[in-house]
Amino acid sequence: MLDIRTYDARTGGNIAYKAFSHPLAAERLAALVRRFQAEGPIAIYDPAGHARTLLALLPGDIPIEGIYVHDSLKIGEHIAQQHVARPLTALPQAQVRAVWALDFERERVCARLRDILPAEMEIFTLSDIRLPDDMLTVRNTYLDRLNFAVNHAFFRDADGLSTRVVTTNYWARYGAGSVRLWLRLFDEDGRPLATWTEGPFAPDQSIVLESGAIRRRFGLDAFVGQLFIHVLDVAGHDVVKYALEIQGTGARDTLSVTHDANAWPAQCYANLPAPREGEKVILWVQNSHAVSIPAGTMGLNRMGRGSRFSIDWAVGPYETVGLCINDCLPDMRWPGQLEFHSGQHVVRPRYEIRSGGSNRIAHLNVERADLVADPHIAHLPPEFFGRGYLLPFPVPDPARYITTVQPTPMSQALGTMPVRIDCFDQEGRQAGSRFLGCLARDHDVAQDLSAITGQAGHGELVYDFRDGGEADGWLHALIRYEDRQTGHVAETSFGAHIFNTVMTYRNEPQSYSGPPPGLTTRLFLQAGAGYPPCFCHLIYPVSGTWHAASRTLLVLHDETGCRLDEKQISIPARGSVTLWPHRIFGTDAIERAGSGGYVMIRDTSCRLFGYHGRMQEDGTFSLDHMFGF
Repeated sequence: MLDIRTYDARTGGNIAYKAFSHPLAAERLAALVRRFQAEGPIAIYDPAGHARTLLALLPGDIPIEGIYVHDSLKIGEHIAQQHVARPLTALPQAQVRAVWALDFERERVCARLRDILPAEMEIFTLSDIRLPDDMLTVRNTYLDRLNFAVNHAFFRDADGLSTRVVTTNYWARYGAGSVRLWLRLFDEDGRPLATWTEGPFAPDQSIVLESGAIRRRFGLDAFVGQLFIHVLDVAGHDVVKYALEIQGTGARDTLSVTHDANAWPAQCYANLPAPREGEKVILWVQNSHAVSIPAGTMGLNRMGRGSRFSIDWAVGPYETVGLCINDCLPDMRWPGQLEFHSGQHVVRPRYEIRSGGSNRIAHLNVERADLVADPHIAHLPPEFFGRGYLLPFPVPDPARYITTVQPTPMSQALGTMPVRIDCFDQEGRQAGSRFLGCLARDHDVAQDLSAITGQAGHGELVYDFRDGGEADGWLHALIRYEDRQTGHVAETSFGAHIFNTVMTYRNEPQSYSGPPPGLTTRLFLQAGAGYPPCFCHLIYPVSGTWHAASRTLLVLHDETGCRLDEKQISIPARGSVTLWPHRIFGTDAIERAGSGGYVMIRDTSCRLFGYHGRMQEDGTFSLDHMFGF
């Protein structure tokens, strides 16, 4: 496993990781590595604890005489590789020509060291790998999180498939000024195809990156790779949220829309489905770093089973590899599910399912390594939290669509999943319920909701401890939708929250504009012209007791961010509605909105949850959970 510190719920994100793994920093690190290799051993002074992550991300080995610290309590601690911390007072006696001080502020750290070091000992710092000042939002604090609003996107324009990344300048809402994008596109072998900037973008303006347009702009051949996105001059937060659309052309029956926000690599990912008969499942493994992934580092196993398929070949820097699950684990079949052990080398992998002439693509989710069972969840006071954690999902008309739900363990320590599915019609009336049992980690339950409800609306996966079991608050499921008439399939996955309660438990319910009650909604729905019509399934989930109906505002924006129109709707508590922007606002308004037009869904009375997608005339559709700003 890559020995880096990235993100955990207790300490938050390690911004130094983003600073070291940025492609520009990686290029400059490579130049330093070549110099250190030529000059012989160096000493490292590690004042802020960066050595472990930095050395893991170095694109090459360097000769290290020792690692030195000034904190006396850290002396003797294991730092990285075979090194233990030595006292800084011993550094002047080190038999080296240079010391590498792991600090981005050169003048400050040199002033600290020069009086104790021999005059002939050269001092290098991390200032040598800093990004240019015009790429920094907060110039006087290099490791400010706003300087590294970055993410990765699976990006392809090949084999009759094209890609769009879609978002808006939502940072302007927090006071951002001239928001721009710094972009680098890598091909399948990890080679940079293009580096450029986009913007500046006006407040609320659409941001659309279309693979075909980029290919024409730079005169590129067909490519399958990844796009590194760095948003400059942001405000408010460093999270880069976007929708990823993949669409087929010609005979390719493909339409997928997936969501992404998580830019941190993880040890393990889950909700990877095994193939059904006639299907081929491709796991897209994209190295997110400038260092190779050694053979045997990554692997796959059936969820809950110890035996593991080892990926026994190396993956180069920024390389993209399509791994065929059918070949790796030929005996695995749906409803079996898999874990992907990525060793912290990969940010949000995608998987693709090929069946006949159609493709669909979805994302894996992070399997948490920092969670343990929480015994308090089974005893949450119902007068405070009602039914507690809920995972809401759409249930389209069962006469036309098969909805299948597969609960998925999403923490490495979870052994059982005691769960139930509750269904509701669009008016919020209960329309069926089924206890799935206290499921083992390696279960193969995939529940067809046609056996539970015959009505359109939505379902909620909830904890049910009647037969015991444990919970960790990270309840997830894969939800699959199949058109009975056309056979087209789409799927999505997400996790549970406590929705719409006055009392709070840990960090639930989320989406506060202040202390409770204060729950609000702001969701993004694409509605641009020139593409298959967008829709969303909007759900008003209630764990306990909340307002009898929502007060939801739909605001249509054109691609420049200007408001064109707005409509008010109301959704009953525990109810849902399917919205089609072109039906609500009219096709003329959608045309005026342009290709980057969108609808902002706003509610200051409650937290709503939604799923967005597109549908073509032949019934081909996509579906994934929405995101908000």
